[in-house]
Amino acid sequence: MTRPVTKTPASPAAAAGSSTCPTVPAPSSPEPTVDVGDVQVNADITLRRMVYRPARSKGIVLFLHGFPETMYAWKPIAESLSSDYEVHAFDWPGYGQSSRPRADRFSYAPTDYARVLRDYIRTSGIDGSRLLIYATDIGALPALLAALEQPDIAREIIVGDFAPFNRPQYMYESLQGLKSKPSSDIVRAAMNRNRDEILANTFFRGMEDDERYTLPEEFMDDVAKGWDGDLTAADAFFHYYACFTRDQDYFEANMARLQVPVKVVWGGKDIYIKKEMGIEYADRNGVNISILPELGHFPHLQAPARTANEVRASFGEASDRATK
Repeated sequence: MTRPVTKTPASPAAAAGSSTCPTVPAPSSPEPTVDVGDVQVNADITLRRMVYRPARSKGIVLFLHGFPETMYAWKPIAESLSSDYEVHAFDWPGYGQSSRPRADRFSYAPTDYARVLRDYIRTSGIDGSRLLIYATDIGALPALLAALEQPDIAREIIVGDFAPFNRPQYMYESLQGLKSKPSSDIVRAAMNRNRDEILANTFFRGMEDDERYTLPEEFMDDVAKGWDGDLTAADAFFHYYACFTRDQDYFEANMARLQVPVKVVWGGKDIYIKKEMGIEYADRNGVNISILPELGHFPHLQAPARTANEVRASFGEASDRATK
């Protein structure tokens, strides 16, 4: 089966080695309403969310974050899109200000996150025929698992920089270690012990100095505040990985049943989950993959305007906005 592969050329700023903070185009229409608050989606889970609602919506976008992020990873992109689209983002359980139930009540597995996603869409009254889900890292497999159970969940899903299959050879060493005991306990303890180092370096690891980018202070403060609790973000990540192989194997065995159109976007310099993982997924499912050669594991943070343009393109809107 063939797969179309698009390697997006570097922007002039990237080609010149500029470390200037990437900008996201400002909205051009009247100010949308913005709601930041909590929503209870089931008996055990309350999610912190933000919702942007324009006067007239061309569609609905739901952004799903990865580790160790919070919903504020999407704020610049959401603001850029908010004059034209209803935009949702929430903190996964175990992250930010969402619920952190004990692991004996909620497993933090991809399948549990998939149920949370479906509950959120139902509770929020989102029309799947108008919805684009954009999911990265730990958010992506739950989105696809949810689509297996609910074929009309969305009009399209864009995923990237994640691990749909059990292919440890494509994963960073510490991520490999999380997939089984006893190494997973060692990695978990190290992550909790090295919280400050992780928050300082995760978004830039493996980059040259001139490749580093600026992150919003509001986002970094929120990630730091959202790490701690009776169950930390590292603990939630550990529990996710405890069931990861099981859920990857289930998805691989059932992915042919997916009915929702899927597109893949991948940072070509991702050191955490190599682009070969995305290429295999695209190959086997005949879906389009865009490889962004100069970007790493967090394309939405490194080049937010590109993510905004991916959304606009999904809804058939040609964009003349800068792609930085």
